[in-house]
Amino acid sequence: MKFFVFLFIAAVSTVSSFTDSFSMMPLLQRQYSPSASSSVFKSNSSSAFQTHHASTTALQMSDFDFPSAMPEKPQQTMREKLEDSATTFIADITARLGEGVEPPPELEALQAARDEEGGDAPTLALKIYELMIEQGMRYDVDPDNGKLTPTQFDIKNNLDIPEVKAEFDHLYKYGMELIRRGMLDIDVAKETVKEKLIKRTGLTPEEFDEWLGY
Repeated sequence: MKFFVFLFIAAVSTVSSFTDSFSMMPLLQRQYSPSASSSVFKSNSSSAFQTHHASTTALQMSDFDFPSAMPEKPQQTMREKLEDSATTFIADITARLGEGVEPPPELEALQAARDEEGGDAPTLALKIYELMIEQGMRYDVDPDNGKLTPTQFDIKNNLDIPEVKAEFDHLYKYGMELIRRGMLDIDVAKETVKEKLIKRTGLTPEEFDEWLGY
């Protein structure tokens, strides 16, 4: 099947749309909500962050080869990095749920995976990915305050909208990048994509690939 072939290729090669700055915290870069309005599918601006360049005539600390008096910070394990991403993701979604809006079951599942002692990184990565998908598929984002409310958008009857296709393509490739980085098992990714993405379109795996242009 073409669908499985693409997953295999993605697992052993670089997906061109991703860079080395790939992050497990999707909400810091993007909002996910299938909507007929293209304004919902916008990346958050990073222009607020500006770097101040000191005068080249001024002395800099790096001009002197003094050893640092501060001990180096211990490097985080992949599991620890994912725990931090999970905590940020959970807090973000919880804060943005509209009044009376129930969180998706995937949020509680992510909390449990994060808090499990001795839990493994792949499980945590999967739970983050599942919550990322469900946020985009279940909710609309208020353009004024960023609040999440249950969506009434009919995905199956709006596959011709470019923004819908772009959203599914992004989520699909995100999973492929998790495979490539060894953070998600290929068989687990197949099942997740089929159940949480493909089924929502009403397409077969082959039709899904063709729809996205693979």
